[in-house]
Amino acid sequence: MTVETKSAVVITGNKAAAEAARLARVEVVAAYPITPQSPVVEALAKYIETGDLDAEFITVESEHSAMGVCIGAATAGSRVFTASSANGLAYMCEQLSWVAGSRLPIVMGCANRAMSAPWSVLNDQQDSMSQRDQGWIQLFCRNNQEILDTFLQAFRIAEQVKLPVMVCYDGYILSHTVMPVEIPDQEEVDAYLPPYAAHTALDPAAPRNINPVTLADPRLNGEGVLCHGYMEFRYLMEQAHQEALDVIVKADEEFGARFGRRWGGLTWSYQLDDADTVLIAAGSLAGEATISADMLREEGVRAGVLGLRAYRPFPADSLAEQLKQAKRVIVFDKSLSYGYGGPICMDVRATLQRHKMATDVDGYIAGLGGRDIKARELAAATRESIAWAAKRHAPKPTGWINLQL
Repeated sequence: MTVETKSAVVITGNKAAAEAARLARVEVVAAYPITPQSPVVEALAKYIETGDLDAEFITVESEHSAMGVCIGAATAGSRVFTASSANGLAYMCEQLSWVAGSRLPIVMGCANRAMSAPWSVLNDQQDSMSQRDQGWIQLFCRNNQEILDTFLQAFRIAEQVKLPVMVCYDGYILSHTVMPVEIPDQEEVDAYLPPYAAHTALDPAAPRNINPVTLADPRLNGEGVLCHGYMEFRYLMEQAHQEALDVIVKADEEFGARFGRRWGGLTWSYQLDDADTVLIAAGSLAGEATISADMLREEGVRAGVLGLRAYRPFPADSLAEQLKQAKRVIVFDKSLSYGYGGPICMDVRATLQRHKMATDVDGYIAGLGGRDIKARELAAATRESIAWAAKRHAPKPTGWINLQL
């Protein structure tokens, strides 16, 4: 397919998210404002008011209510969208598990922000990481073009596997920073993303309960049909996540064929072909790590970057395959699982152990609460990791970048 080059507009990451929701022809938007995601739904409210988007905008009194509206609208067969950050996302917590368990293909933007207390409005990835076990697919973006493109892919992924998708991007670093972004034609988006075909069946003439109390074991319903117990529902959700590993890749491939841009599917790489030292991160931090890799290569270190695009489902097999030749892996987390270390680092270690790979894996905590992270600091941490391995046999403790006690 021949891809025509289109002119770009210079917009923020939040505006890119709103443009994607408009292009996806969402039918219901429900939201409660919280920094730094508020401009996303403000832009959508304007589109709806001006008639540029044929949708219902429902204002609510909290993030919990916003997701409740999304649940009702998605159950009724609408394509829905919302966005949140930090404590607002935490306030949705009960509803997030309800969405996933109901197998509703809701798409939500998360402009990543630090959790309180103490209060912070700046960026890290603790908010979305804290919800990683709720059953949502989580995709991370490195720039504003990827934000727009990933949201369009997210609706397609969600509606195919019947799981909700959270598209995560760094607050302020991306949400409020302007970059050139190509806005695709509506006709091309419509061809890539057909109208939502709801899998729920609501009929006023045949009323039914939605998600009634489910017992541990399968049981017969009132019509004598054997229905799943609780474990069967959870097993089927897990199978859908495993299916999503392929669906995410194919959605990105087909997007690339139509629009001329691909983002790597589950992961993306930089200078990885001959790398024996691999830096891993998610979001814009992984982009910063590419500069660090170049700096290290100038010093003779064969460094490369493996950027994590899909965090849930975790791309374990793909990641292990790409790390086969690595002697050491350094993982940079912008979040913390208290008492243990960085969550991405833990998943990488588990993946390599499961695949019986003896690769050294060191973890660093970076950028919490918006603490600045420079490429030279990532490079310095990598040198520290290499030096530790050369001199000591004990595992290296989790490092903290730019900590000032």
